[in-house]
This record gives sequence, C-alpha cells and structure tokens, in this order.
Amino acid sequence: MTALAGSGTTCAWVVEHPAPIAAGPLLRVEREIPEPGPYDLLLGVRACGVCRTDLHLAEGDLPPRRPRCTPGHEIVGDVLAAGPSAEGYAPGDRVGAAWLAGTCGRCRWCRAGRENLCPTSRYTGWDVHGGFAGHAVVDARYVYRLPEGLPDEDAAPLLCAGIIGYRALERAELPPGGRLGVYGFGASAHLTAQLAVARGAEVHVVTRSAKARQLALELGAASAGPDSPPRLLDSAILFAPVGTLVPKALEALDRGGTLAIAGIHLTETPPLDYERHLFQERTVRSVAANTRADGRAFLAEAARLRPTVRAVRYSMGHADRALADLASGGVTGVAVLVPP
Repeated sequence: MTALAGSGTTCAWVVEHPAPIAAGPLLRVEREIPEPGPYDLLLGVRACGVCRTDLHLAEGDLPPRRPRCTPGHEIVGDVLAAGPSAEGYAPGDRVGAAWLAGTCGRCRWCRAGRENLCPTSRYTGWDVHGGFAGHAVVDARYVYRLPEGLPDEDAAPLLCAGIIGYRALERAELPPGGRLGVYGFGASAHLTAQLAVARGAEVHVVTRSAKARQLALELGAASAGPDSPPRLLDSAILFAPVGTLVPKALEALDRGGTLAIAGIHLTETPPLDYERHLFQERTVRSVAANTRADGRAFLAEAARLRPTVRAVRYSMGHADRALADLASGGVTGVAVLVPP
C-alpha cells in the first residue's frame, strides 16, 4: 500500500443524468482517491479508450446500475497500490482493465468457461467506476498484462474494441480463407478487420462514412462501400447498433453463413422473411461481453500482429467532447483519453 491510496483527490467524469449527449449528461467532479480492497489494484490512469458503450450509458440506452458512475472500460494504468490478496503485481506495473470487472465463479456458466454469461457479472464503467478519471480501482483478477513496447493510446482500444471484436469474429465462425462482411467501421471494426485479413480472410466493409471506407481499404479490406458487399459472404459481423441492417446483412450471406451482432445495444430490428434471410441454414448470433480467456488470446495475437490503431487523442478534461464527436460520427478509428 502507498501513501497515495485513500488520501488526496482525483478528477473524474460521472454520468449525472442520462440524456442525449448534446444535453450534457456528463459532469466533471473531484473525489477522494479510493483505497483498494483485498483483491484490488489502485491505478494511475495513463490512457482510456472511448467506446460506443460509454455513449449508450451516458445517453441512457443502457439503464444506469450505479448512480453517478464514471464511464470508461479500456483502461491502461500504472499500479500505484495493491490489496493484500492482489498477488503478482507491484507498484509501477503497467496493466489493462477491460469491460468485464467481476463474476461469481460458481454458477453453471462460470463453471463451464462461459463467464461472460454469468447472471451476476459486473462491468467497468457500469457497475464500478471506470477510467474517465485520474485514478481507478480494479480487481486484479480481471486485469491483463499488456504487450511490451505498445504505446498507451494504442493499447487502450485493444481492451474492449479489440477483445469484443475478437469474440465476434469467433462467433461468426468464418471458415479459413472465407469472405467476411463488416457492417460499420469504428473502433472495434477497424481492429477486427485487420485480424481477419491477417488470418487470410477476404474482408468487405459496409459503412456510410467515406473516411471510414478509405481507412478500411488502407487496412487491407477487399472492398468498402456504402450499401452492400459485391459478393455473397461466408460470415458477417454487425458493429453498427442499427437494427435495420440485420436483414440486409443476413440477405448478403451465402448458404450456411453466420451473422454475429457485436453490440450491447441495437435499435429495433424489422421483421425477417424466412426465405430471404434465414433459409439455407443461415444463422444469426449475439455477442455478450467476453471471457478473460478471450482477452488473453486476443492480446497474445495482437502482440504478434501489432495492428494499426487509428487513435484520435483527447485530453481527459475533454471526455464530453470525445463522446459528442463519437455520437456525431466525427471519430474515424477510436477516441482515446490521455492525461492533460
């Protein structure tokens, strides 16, 4: 334990009242630096990615679970203090904290290695304070060692955008050398597309943003357009939280194809036509958070691949502006908060 823990104050953003981002739901506050519990680490935040889930929480698409909670679940930080049971970590270690913050470890899903489905799972920035702050307390059992030599602003997006994209790619069951459709091309998609290309896939991107289409081609996509892919697909991942894209993505699948929906929130889905959208054993699947095994597997693959991270830096004092830019489509790549 260091003298810092439990003494002094830190700046943090909180969701004061969920509302459209233009109404200013975030408030910047000063609060005491917390003391870590037995299994916890106190981190000095070096960088925190800005995820669309943070926007859903701020705007109320996801109901708040903790009053005045601090968003942010792509945290890169230095260990400042460790609880007595947080073994293996020492002050000065650089670690990453992600969306999954805790599980029961006892339910049938946890015992089966599917802890992402734990009914009492907890999440960073939703159930516990996140990384839109100078300091954060995280459970040492749910943090990750980060690849050496990877800059903080590049490492932060890997912790949710990367990990969730990895799980979505696994859920999409893309065959070796197959054709993958990617709908929406933000933070997670621009990392997942690179992973798929590195695995030998032919990637086709659908997005309305001209800048995002250009980025997709630069990162190795075979095509990038605003409406539909030029070829039938073996698999697809829907990253855009737009329910009207579900039938379009299903219709673009070849026989036996799978659509994975990666978001935690989706607008209303229109009716599906069995013949056009589902027949010939086409499958639609959701993606629910991730397991720690997903995180470790993805970070190991990312350490080898070293994906290009198109990071747009914002000062921690401008988290509200970062979310507003994300809401308006003004971020190509991923927004990352860094200390002033």
